[in-house]
Amino acid sequence: MSSQDIPEENLPTEQETGHGSSVAVKDDPFADPGLPEHEHRIQDIEERAAKRSERVVAMLFTISMLATVAFIASYVTIDVDKIIYVFPIGHISALNFALGLTLGVALFCIGAGAVHWARTLMSDVEVASERHPIEAAPEVKAQVLADFADGARESQFGRRKLIRNTLFGALALVPLSGVVLLRDLGPLPGTKLRHTAWKKGKKLVNMNTNEPLRASDIAVGSLTFAKPEGVEEHDEDFQQVMGKAALMLVRIQPENIKDKRELEWSHEGVVAYSKICTHVGCPISLYEQQTHHVLCPCHQSTFDLSDGARVIFGPAGHALPQLRIGVDSEGYLEALGDFDEPVGPAFWERG
Repeated sequence: MSSQDIPEENLPTEQETGHGSSVAVKDDPFADPGLPEHEHRIQDIEERAAKRSERVVAMLFTISMLATVAFIASYVTIDVDKIIYVFPIGHISALNFALGLTLGVALFCIGAGAVHWARTLMSDVEVASERHPIEAAPEVKAQVLADFADGARESQFGRRKLIRNTLFGALALVPLSGVVLLRDLGPLPGTKLRHTAWKKGKKLVNMNTNEPLRASDIAVGSLTFAKPEGVEEHDEDFQQVMGKAALMLVRIQPENIKDKRELEWSHEGVVAYSKICTHVGCPISLYEQQTHHVLCPCHQSTFDLSDGARVIFGPAGHALPQLRIGVDSEGYLEALGDFDEPVGPAFWERG
């Protein structure tokens, strides 16, 4: 279709310029709209408004510094096991909540202060420049340096000393948040990995019924899980306690128990062993009553409960620790002490 076939009302109109040439001013999708006329902000024409913005920016940087100090104080003073209720989140770690809140405020205030500084005090004049090759010519490099100097001057970084000093303070303190985290490299665990909640006189409580166990409650060939008396699921440290104290009970005919000490530490064929695998700490839950073998479902470590829970297959490095048990005056099963060795995976201080 030629231009003669296009209706006249759809053709772009032309307008004469001052140089005698004509340009299309109607229906041209590629026309340069130009830049709108620059409007001055109140901070550009009124120093009181500029001072007010300066104080706001400085306040944000100061809040960032205070939040960083609060982060460090929280890390040092709040107990790692403390739990608090925060609506609507629920029960969470007080330390994690405090660290997240204070560090978030510190970083947010630095960003908000920088944004407010740029939007109210730095130059907002829009400048259009033509594209240039990636490799800059010497004169372009010189222009960039000149523009950088102009930007530094227009940012009023040297003039607004309050903003400059509070910014330096905020940026200097924020890295300390990471430095204090080095405290988690210590202290050493000491002997706490060698001890559990079991001690002499603690009754064995069924994990399912929450009732004390008697020897008659455990049938030959059955597997029962137990916990120490006084440990409840609603306790804040329940998972931490049971991570070391979880116990499994199996009843074996006494004549089928091969290990002499295992027989002495049992009661009427009821033997008690740690439920925590000595490989990487998975809970053991699979029992084969004909062979008296228990299997860890994670990496298939297999232990013989009729022979001191020694390892007969898999990557586990040592046998399951045994808990010496007996009965109290009421006939309930009770612990006669703690495990004879640390439970779970080996650790470098084990000795």
